[in-house]
Amino acid sequence: MENLLMLPLVLPVLAAIVSLFAKNSLNFRKASGVFFTLAQLAVAIVILVKVYRDGILVLQVGSWPAPFGITLVADMFSAIMLFFAGLIGFTVSVYALGMMDERRLKFHFYLLFNILLLGVNGAFITGDVFNLYVWFEVMLISSFVLITLGGERKQLEGAVKYVTINMVSSMLFLAAAGLLYGKMGTLNMADLAVKLQHEPASNLVNSSAMLFFIAFGIKAAVFPFFFWLPASYHTPPVAVTALFAGLLTKVGVYAMIRFFTLFFMPLGGIWKELFLITGGLTMLIGVFTAASQYDIRRILSFHIISQIGYMIMGLGFFTPLGIAGAIYYMGHNIVAKTNTFMVGGMVSKLKGTFELKSIGGLYKSHPYLALLFVIPAFALAGVPPLSGFFGKFILVKAGFDSHHFLVTAISLFVGLITLFSMMKIWNEGFWKKQPEDAEEVIAYQEKKLGFAMIFPSVVLALFSIGMGVAVGFFFDFCMTAAHQLLDPSSYIKAVLGN
Repeated sequence: MENLLMLPLVLPVLAAIVSLFAKNSLNFRKASGVFFTLAQLAVAIVILVKVYRDGILVLQVGSWPAPFGITLVADMFSAIMLFFAGLIGFTVSVYALGMMDERRLKFHFYLLFNILLLGVNGAFITGDVFNLYVWFEVMLISSFVLITLGGERKQLEGAVKYVTINMVSSMLFLAAAGLLYGKMGTLNMADLAVKLQHEPASNLVNSSAMLFFIAFGIKAAVFPFFFWLPASYHTPPVAVTALFAGLLTKVGVYAMIRFFTLFFMPLGGIWKELFLITGGLTMLIGVFTAASQYDIRRILSFHIISQIGYMIMGLGFFTPLGIAGAIYYMGHNIVAKTNTFMVGGMVSKLKGTFELKSIGGLYKSHPYLALLFVIPAFALAGVPPLSGFFGKFILVKAGFDSHHFLVTAISLFVGLITLFSMMKIWNEGFWKKQPEDAEEVIAYQEKKLGFAMIFPSVVLALFSIGMGVAVGFFFDFCMTAAHQLLDPSSYIKAVLGN
């Protein structure tokens, strides 16, 4: 069953190859793109169930034993993230059928889309620091091309900002890995965890940890490294933005949780306090900036930043409940944030703009779209019984239990401002009348949303409801992952065999 771990890597590669060689048939490329993402979701579900029932899966590639070879590992945390990557990959691949214009689809959208998923999947299951760097670069290259797909001026401007700051992140990551390898003589994660347990804290290790914190902080868009995200995420086609919003920053959060629970926080130091301060400031800066915007994509982009703060706060608590809350909240946010961008794209399809002052009357003309917006928007704001409410409840309880009252109070306040931002979109876009002086780009008769646009949003909306209604079921997975992260002995034994 360990060979299952190759499938999250093999399937995107096969999808890319099929897309490349089917250049004369756009319909076949579309069908194969959706088929392969559905296959990835199915494989991710099988891996999640297998890990939950039987324990951590490990594959030593080429039969080279750790720490000398390439190791693929799926513990509970990796398996959960693989599942959400598969879910978002499938729903966005369907959504792109209706939202991406034919010109961009012909520019090998599905090839690049699957290469991006390859990087995401690889980052989640790698057991080696250097290979994590490699997968980050795979994501960076494919995401850079996706941002520029179509070659519009604003896309190129956003892409330059995006790739520049992410290249800085990559250089810091490589420098941190070099320092760690020079000191410890290994980059296998399990082997590093063992050796660092017996290594007293040193300036070299602390320097490496700080470089990792900055590198992952840039990729996760935490304070004060978030400025690249709102400058670039509003420029590409909305199907691309929905994919980025759901997955890319979460890979940075995943890496941060993985490294600091496995390597650095058990050594002591300032890390808990740093994560709590960073989480609180990320929440505040993101939510206040979002509240001042009137472009749907910009509002939602700044809320990506704000919501990341909750996950960083959970890591700062460094308790089983705090880590479990961060993982649950990450899953909820991946689903709800992707869905809000999808709905925003459908609004733009109907009205020809993302500018709220030029939109109105959608509740009367498209009530089903209003419902599809309300569910993820209220989930992000933390309204019961949706997933966001329970995610915030778990984190607030973890904060009170660990006596971190200030940052917990900040998280509650930020939830209220998030509700304000979501209500602004509702009032401006759905409730008020269409402004008389607003020119509508698309003729009324043509304003119909196809199945390919609505179906993915319905799936994600139902999932947000399901995560709230069946919170105990989902939380059990997250708590199992948290215990494995805080007690890595089972991870180390599975990889090293001792």
